[in-house]
Order: sequence, then C-alpha cells, then structure tokens
Amino acid sequence: MPEPSPLSPLTLPYRTAALPGIGGRLRVAPEDFAVDEIPAYPADGAGDHVFVHIEKRGLTTPEAAQRLAAAAGVPARDVGWAGMKDRHAVTRQWLSLPPPARPEPLTGWSADGLTVLAAVRHRHKLRTGHLRGNRFALVVREVGPDAAAQARAILAALADGAPNWYGEQRFGARGDNAGAGLAIIRAGGKGGGPPKRKRFLISALQSDLFNRWLAERLDDGLVTTVLAGDILEKTTTGGLFASTEPAVDQARLDAGELALTGPMFGAVMKAPPDGSAAHAREARLLAAVDLGTADFARLGNLASGTRRTAALRLTDAAVEQLAPDAIRVTFSLPAGAYATAIMREVQKCADGFGHEPSPSSDESADADAAASDPSTPHE
Repeated sequence: MPEPSPLSPLTLPYRTAALPGIGGRLRVAPEDFAVDEIPAYPADGAGDHVFVHIEKRGLTTPEAAQRLAAAAGVPARDVGWAGMKDRHAVTRQWLSLPPPARPEPLTGWSADGLTVLAAVRHRHKLRTGHLRGNRFALVVREVGPDAAAQARAILAALADGAPNWYGEQRFGARGDNAGAGLAIIRAGGKGGGPPKRKRFLISALQSDLFNRWLAERLDDGLVTTVLAGDILEKTTTGGLFASTEPAVDQARLDAGELALTGPMFGAVMKAPPDGSAAHAREARLLAAVDLGTADFARLGNLASGTRRTAALRLTDAAVEQLAPDAIRVTFSLPAGAYATAIMREVQKCADGFGHEPSPSSDESADADAAASDPSTPHE
C-alpha cells in the first residue's frame, strides 16, 4: 500500500501581484504595531462583574489577566477576554473580572507593561468572540520614497476583498503543526497528547486546508466570485446558505450583503451540496491529502469545523508618511482576521509575512482558544 500523501509546501499567492510591494521592516519596536480592540457592546455600568480597558506591551493577554487578577484579588481562571492580543505590540483591549472585584481600586492602576485605562461594572463575563474587530496602526520602516503612494494603491486594490489568510503564527515556530494535525486525523484521533493539544493541532490542519482552498480560488480568479453550491454568509445575521442562483447572489455579494466562505473541515461544517462546482473543489482538496469528510466526522468535538470568510473588506484604511523612510498603515478588520494577511500584500517580503519576531508565547496561549474555536484569531 502506498504511503499517504504528506502536506506539500504552500506558497500563498498575492491578490495584488501586479503592484510592487514596499518591503521594509514591521515591528522594529512594540510601538510600531498598535492594536485597538473594537468591542461588540459597551459595559453598561451595573452588575457584579468589572470590565477593565487595558493597555499592555511586552505581555500576552493571559499574562495581563494574571496580573490584573492578583491586583483585584480574584482567581485568574475567571478573568474573561474577547480575543488574544500579541506580546510584541502595544495593544488595548477589554477584560472582565469576576466578583468581588471593584472598579474603584483598579481605575488608573498600572504595573510594568500594563495600565488600566478604565474600569466599569457589567452584568456578565466577557467571553471569547465578543468583539466586532480590531483597529490596527502599523509602522513600516526602511522603506523607499514611493512607499506611501504604493501602499495606498495596494489598499485601494484590496477594497473589495483582501484574502483572509491564516497567518504563519497559526502553524507553529517550525511550521509543523498542520502536519501533526494530519497525522492525528489519519490515526483516527490517536496520539498528539491531551484533547486540548489535539484540537489545537487539528485546527492548524483545518487552517492550512482553508489556506489551500483560498489559494486555489485566488489563482483561478474566483476569490470574490460566486459558484453554484458556494456557502454564503449573510453579513447582517451570520446565516449560511448554499447558492442555487449564482448570478443573483453575485450581485448581493458585490453589494456587501453576502460574503463567500471557505471550509474549516469538520464534523458539523456546512458543506456545499453534492454535485455542485463548489463541492467538487472542496472534495478535491481533501482527496489531495488522502482524507474525506468522514475522517473529520468520526473525531466529533476534536474537529467540529466551521466556515470562514474568504475575503475581508477593509474599513478606515489610510497611509501616513512619518519620516522619509517610514510610513504608518492603518485599517480596521473584523474579528478573526490577521493584520499580517494585509501587510503581506503591502510589503511583499521574500519571507511571505514580513520581517517580524518569531511567533511569541501568545501562540501557545492561543492554543486554548483555538482548541475550542478554530476561527479564533491571534490578533
């Protein structure tokens, strides 16, 4: 019997391949990568929990949560947050503290790398995914004199949809997480450590397969084109349905009413109907790694699956010249999207995702969230 096919190397294409990148260096200093969380709702000022708005640098989100919990005298395990934020950045986000935490002692509190900007009571704990998105302000240094104009042209070309890649930090410092996940699935769920670790590695495989699906759509000029059977998402409600009238749905997609989604293969993922063009593409992708939908289904909660938006609509995009050799690029993205997916188009660096530190300890912390939700971002 022949050996099962391994995962082949994947080189992600550019949607703006015809436009030159600016190169340069990203994250020379933490201040060069600023992230502001856009909350899903404001704290209402009443209740037993305390929402704290923090600014952190040089810390992962769990590390910040541990320090806040100690200051408030509450268990760190009961601190809530909507999404992970990177260590190598200046980030502002909301966390929640359980009772008996009080807002008054926390307002203005600070320690090394961590400051509480506001503290407000709320009725419940903040949970993963309770955010609208993130606002990024990213400084690129060591660029040429035309960098600002080039960056503006690339952002304009991405206005109708930037490929929603999973970033390299999803796949581990050695890039072998997806291969480990593939081995677990081929072994019927055996190996890979405890369930949380297994889910993390399988989610890396799901992410890799999504990137491969997206790369094929982009290569074929179909990243913003509706095919028969495509699973589309209603942008106002999040509802999913399979397209039976591609021409009608194309007009709605172009208007921003719908979004094309790609597969995060799993037991409960909504799949295109058999016999459709969209189903053929997804089945071919699985066959290339000697898998079928049944391989995911028999793992149950280890590989529940979901759908992921194929293309991102940038909002509030702008470029500012900071110095002759430095620019600031700002934009907002929905929850679950990687800023580096945008910056790889802008920079077009040889290493794919720009010159950055290797994945930080946020990656291992992200495993906790990714284990239960493969769409959880590392923001």
